[in-house]
Amino acid sequence: MRLSLNRLSRFLCIVSLLTLTACSEPDYKWSLYDVSGHLPDLEFSLKGVGNKTVTQVDLKNKTVLVFFGYASCPDVCPTTMAQLTEVLAKLGDDARDVRILFISVDPHRDKPDILQAYVDAFNKNAIGLTGNENEVAALARRYRIAYQIEKPKPGDNAEIYDVTHSRGVFIFDRLGKARLLASDTEAIDTVTADLRRLIQTTRAK
Repeated sequence: MRLSLNRLSRFLCIVSLLTLTACSEPDYKWSLYDVSGHLPDLEFSLKGVGNKTVTQVDLKNKTVLVFFGYASCPDVCPTTMAQLTEVLAKLGDDARDVRILFISVDPHRDKPDILQAYVDAFNKNAIGLTGNENEVAALARRYRIAYQIEKPKPGDNAEIYDVTHSRGVFIFDRLGKARLLASDTEAIDTVTADLRRLIQTTRAK
């Protein structure tokens, strides 16, 4: 294929511009697990404080940290909530549009008002949500969360039983896209750095 001088000049100019664009935006290597394209967008309909229905629309333009657990959890849940609170504190002004979403897999004991009181003890930017058994199970399947409730035997106290559940915090960007997954053993500074990067890059779009 032959190109005229003018066409060749335009072609080389376009190639040069594309090269400069590629060089100006180097790939960022996330320290957390990059789940972009592997999990569905943020979508839910659950009950919050006052038995009010809350959906992803209520969190529009927010960066959302989603954690599945339950208020009676003796170790993982309170530790994770405390860690996320510390992350938000380290973010400073970047935390103003971040919300922690604590979704209970134990709807029998975790009524919405009780659940909100639980998360408020850690962070005022946290939202406690739950639903009926079918709603919680469907949402857990959507994000590949495993949990099991050891129902009490006949004659046992109906309010005392064990719950096991997956660990990890799902991070959705302000557009509702699943972006990162943080394990509960991740260092505070590591989560903070990746979260700050995500907030700042998506804010610019």
